[in-house]
Amino acid sequence: MKAIVSIKDVVNEMDVISDEHSAFLNRHTGELVTLSNEEISAAEEDDNIDEYPEWQQDMIIKAKEVINSDDYLPLPSKFEIHEYHIIEEFCYSVVDDKIREDLLDKIRGRGAFSRFKNAIHMNGIEEEWYHFRQEELEKIAIDWLEVNQISYTKDNS
Repeated sequence: MKAIVSIKDVVNEMDVISDEHSAFLNRHTGELVTLSNEEISAAEEDDNIDEYPEWQQDMIIKAKEVINSDDYLPLPSKFEIHEYHIIEEFCYSVVDDKIREDLLDKIRGRGAFSRFKNAIHMNGIEEEWYHFRQEELEKIAIDWLEVNQISYTKDNS
């Protein structure tokens, strides 16, 4: 029987992906694994894991399993998620013309992310932003799961 994965779990993993971490899904079991670049590198280079702390040794062993198996698929990367595009789409979705124009102005140029965070706070629309972002991440996750022919559910089961 094929695994059925929770959209919420996939989105939670996608949400922690960074330059230093990658997440993977076992297409058969539904197991989600997040690994640091250091752990992946140690597994690829077949480093002596005794030189690492015990907790990290387990993760390096898991990284070896992930990279040596066709069962694990990398979740969408932060480049595929494209946070700036999600922010821009949110700005365009704001109904209030003044707030919309202010947000669009704030996301231009260097420091856009921090100016955006300050602006949504000042305008009291943080909850709307987090809800919008969550929905966009869910759409990305669903598209990815469907492309990879992985069954999913929208609840936590």
